[in-house]
Amino acid sequence: MRIGRAAGQTDTGRRRLRNEDAFICEPPLFAVADGMGGARAGEIAAGLAAAALEEAGPETLGAEGVAALIVEANRRIWEHSLADPQTAGMGTTVTAAVVDAEAGTVAIGHVGDSRAYLLRGGSLEQLTTDHSLVAELVQSGVLTPEEAERHPQRSAITRALGTEETVEVDGFTVVAEPGDVFLICSDGLSTMLSDDDVAAAIDGAGGDPHAAADALVKAANDRGGEDNVTVVLFEMVGAEGPAEIDPAAAEHEDESGPDTLEFVAAELEPEESSGGHQVAAPRRFGAGPGGRVAALLLVVAIVALGILAVYLFLNR
Repeated sequence: MRIGRAAGQTDTGRRRLRNEDAFICEPPLFAVADGMGGARAGEIAAGLAAAALEEAGPETLGAEGVAALIVEANRRIWEHSLADPQTAGMGTTVTAAVVDAEAGTVAIGHVGDSRAYLLRGGSLEQLTTDHSLVAELVQSGVLTPEEAERHPQRSAITRALGTEETVEVDGFTVVAEPGDVFLICSDGLSTMLSDDDVAAAIDGAGGDPHAAADALVKAANDRGGEDNVTVVLFEMVGAEGPAEIDPAAAEHEDESGPDTLEFVAAELEPEESSGGHQVAAPRRFGAGPGGRVAALLLVVAIVALGILAVYLFLNR
């Protein structure tokens, strides 16, 4: 078994001026981090988490290996917040997956309310459990799942990277099957779309991670795009399955607008390091300025209101 096609995409959404999500789509490593904190602290936390995960070596396998990477990411964020008071209290969610193709398994580590899903045989299963207030209330029977979707505190998380010196990581391993499609996403997707909507979008894309990423981000924005939305998808195929490089996907031109960053695994070329050997080009995206369209609309609205105020004042 091996990894087939893979794609990742992040979008600022319709309501936010910055993108504080980050993602990694670097087979066999896939991850999403959703930063939080004042000013730019959220994007700093997500970026630090992504950087720590990117240092994963080929020996990083299994749930324990993924959990160790996340613990290291927590240490870096915590120490950065102590050194820079302006970032005090920053944190980030993280959901990461490492594929062991030889064993046919996918190890997942998770903190926060970003999610990992598995689409198998047309059925979508949420693999991770949200570390959030409403998830705990549902588990205790205080809220129904339907009530949780409408709860005003549905975005309040109870566990994150960087907010405390130590962190508890959920880690587990999934035995993969040919045809499986794994999805990792920030809550900018899961709060906008139901599981049925997510499954329909992936099925409608024929299971193609690239087309599915486009469809999911578009659907989340069509529903309001209340938060940054980030998705990473990858498929598992048999030894004789389709090639990982999808020429059609590699030639695809992103039409989702300037606030969207997209990655397809086949598109990146290796670059030469200072030591003369070939290394992978950077494959971390997001956690940075965004919302150029939203910002422009805001400026236009402010100018229009100013003109209207002057007009009304002069015609009193």
